[in-house]
Formats: sequence, C-alpha cells, structure tokens
Amino acid sequence: MRDECIFDELKEECGVFGIVGHSDAAQLTYYGLHALQHRGQESAGMVVTGGTGFRYHRSMGLVNEVFNDEILKGLVGRTAIGHVRYSTTGESLLTNAQPLVFHNAVVGQLALATNGNLVNAARMKQELEQKGAVFHTTSDTEVIAHLIAQSQEKTLELAVKEALGQLIGAYALLILTNDRLLVAQDPHGLRPLSMGMLGESYVFSSETCAFDVVGADYLRAVEPGELLSLDLKGQEGIRSIRFTEPAPRAVCSFEYIYFARPDSDIDGINVHTSRKQMGKQIYREAPVEADLVTGVPDSSTSAAIGFAEEAGIPYEMGLIKNRYVGRTFIQPSQHLREQGVKMKLSAVRKVVEGKRVVMIDDSIVRGTTSRRIVQMLKEAGATEVHVRISSPPVKYSCFYGIDTSNRKQLIASDHTVEEIRELIGADSLSFLSEQGLIQAVGRPKETGTCGHCLACFNGDYPTEIEEEMPLMTEGSIR
Repeated sequence: MRDECIFDELKEECGVFGIVGHSDAAQLTYYGLHALQHRGQESAGMVVTGGTGFRYHRSMGLVNEVFNDEILKGLVGRTAIGHVRYSTTGESLLTNAQPLVFHNAVVGQLALATNGNLVNAARMKQELEQKGAVFHTTSDTEVIAHLIAQSQEKTLELAVKEALGQLIGAYALLILTNDRLLVAQDPHGLRPLSMGMLGESYVFSSETCAFDVVGADYLRAVEPGELLSLDLKGQEGIRSIRFTEPAPRAVCSFEYIYFARPDSDIDGINVHTSRKQMGKQIYREAPVEADLVTGVPDSSTSAAIGFAEEAGIPYEMGLIKNRYVGRTFIQPSQHLREQGVKMKLSAVRKVVEGKRVVMIDDSIVRGTTSRRIVQMLKEAGATEVHVRISSPPVKYSCFYGIDTSNRKQLIASDHTVEEIRELIGADSLSFLSEQGLIQAVGRPKETGTCGHCLACFNGDYPTEIEEEMPLMTEGSIR
C-alpha cells in the first residue's frame, strides 16, 4: 500500500537518464537516477551495452535499494539508459519497470525508457493486437515497441520515425540497441529532456540536476518533434532528425511549480528562481498582513521565500518535514491516517504560537492535506492561517503523465475558492493567476503560445484527448 491517503500531492510519472561512450556508464547512470529519484520511487532499472549484448537489472524500490556494488559491476558496457518510475498508467508491478527490453527482427535487442503518457495508447494497443501483437505489460511504453516492430521500414531510424508519427501525448524517450541510441521529444515538448556532454560522452536526462551530479556540461534541450540518433561506435557522431514539425511549445507548468528539483534548469530557466518569482507574484496579487511566512516543505520553500521577500514579512521554518519516515505503512483507520500526516510533517510550536501565519503551498488537489496542515498550525497556537497557493486552481484532469485522471477528485473542479477556504479551515485563501504564473516563470515569448501547458487549470489541452484514455488507470490522485 502506498501513502496516497496521507498527502494529496501530485505525482509525476518518471525520469530517464542515458549516457553514450563512457567506461563508467553504469556507475554514472546510477548517480543520474539517484538525482532523479524525486520523479519516481516505485521502481528503477538500467540497461547497459558494450555492443554485443544487453546487461540489465530492474526491480521495485528506490535506486539505492535496486542497485548495489555487485550488481553495478556486472553491468558492463560503455552505453547505458536508466529509468525511475511512478505509475500513472500501468500497474505497479515489476513487469512494468523500465527500461523495457524486447527483441526486434530488424535490430535485435531493443530497450525503451520513457517519461510521459500516451493519450491514444488504448486505441493503438487494440489495433496492434488485431495485427497479432502480444502485450506483456500494462505500460503504454510497450505500445511504442510494437509500433517499431510492426514497421516495414528497413532501418531503425525510419521505423522509430514512423512509430512516433502515430503517437499522441507526452513523451521524453530513450531507445537503445547494441549499436545505436535514439532520443526523442514529443511535438509539444510536454516533458523536459536535456542533452549534455561529459568529456567525449553524450548524456541525456529528464532534468539538468543529474548533469551536475555526474559532472556533465549542459548543451541544450532536446527540441519538440526532434529525434536524435547516436552511433555507439562513434563513427557517425550525432544526427538530428525531424519526425514531425514542432507544435506550439507546451512544457508542463508543474515542472516549474512542483516536479523538478530547484537546482534544475528547464529551457535555460532555473526552477528555484521561477518558484521565488511565483511567491513574489502571489503576494502582489493577494497581499495579507501577517507575522511570519512558512512553506510546506520542500517544493514550496522557494515560493515562500519569494513571498516573504516581497511582503517584507519574516520567513520562518514553521513546518518541519521528517525525512526518515518510510515510504509505505498501514493506515487502517482515519485516526491513524491523521497520525500519518503528523509523522511526515510537524509544526514548530515556538515559531508559530501566537502568530498570524501565511502558509505557502504549491497546489491544492483534494484539499485533505491542506486542511490537516492548517489544523496542525492552529493546534500549535497560530492565531490566523492564511493560505497562498503558488499555482492556479487544479480544475481539470491531466492525461500527460500526472495522476489526476479522475476529475471528480479535484476539489477545485466543483468548489469556489471561498468554498475551498471553508473546507480547509483557512482564514483566507488565494491562488496564483494563470497570467501571474506565466509572468513568474518568464519563458521567452513564442509565436501564438505562452510556452506552457495550462490544461489542468483551464482545460485547454495541447493535443486531442481520446475518450478511451487512459490505457490502464493505476496511479491515484494525491
């Protein structure tokens, strides 16, 4: 049982990391995955090749639980791809742990690791099964493998290009064979994917924080609609192929708000700086008189600092996160679920007692966590608790890799801000506006687009959404 009853946080699907042409490929991939651990805690895996065959290991659990020195020593090769997973589609089973490994009639062994979600996966799966495909997982990543396998194209690059042309949704994709690595980004660039260099080795990662850990230099983001092809022998270098014309850029707004690590840069924009600006902007939009500002750790800390700076109100550690609580534990009753919140988070009484507190958080999903934290602060002696949220209200389902496919569970979908305020017990409540969010992130202006996906706030999806989405719903809303 996962801790979904404790916090109603949004959960992202996964993270990918890859490196080409390095003697310590497996070890560096381990470090890269460890840096991306926040993107997925259910399973981890790695595939390594030296050009003559795959060596791979996957298991359920955290990166340091899945891999040890003995396992890493057995993963011999100069090229590796790795994956950390949190399931939003597909069951939480070892069979769904990535990278997924297949045998292809044209290229032999094939491994895939992807971050994102395909909105047409159910229809594609049905069509592929009618053509004889047999699926061994409930992950939509397997759809991509079967599309490649059924292609009549003579080369891997052309087969992948044909397959990607049939996909709708979000994906940052790594495809490995014994002689080539292919890297692809969906036409809208919904999920982040960056390219770096470590000496003569190319490195790819969902977030740039992994480059810092392994000592790589950032080169650029993989562009929407781009397919990169790398010859593992180093004879051809790297080639950039367009599998489709890029659509208007629509990077997931929650990468800036919540998912990405503060030390990561997305499209050259630092996440911590963006979150500070969100905090400053929410104060400009909804000022309040108070004695101190505190953030819900950890993702709201940057926004809380920004709010405090703009307001001229002291920032204090009014809430402390216990970092040693296990990932799962039994919660058979409502009372024990409430105790679970207190195990993970506690109010610092001597800081908040007798004070008017501004509590900054990055989002409200179901509202249960916000209600419990407000209550916790008041029980610790806060005279007032004013809640400020550094994102707009989450009103619509996400189908691109965030576990909000059930809109009925989103409190903002059928409640006004005032109704939400009453439900969570706050003295006041305000959300950041959409325009305020765009302004705070400060992405370069692009023709006809703000560069963000705002669908979970306004229902304006950058792709078509098929009725049978999702393929398998396993991840549940936080």
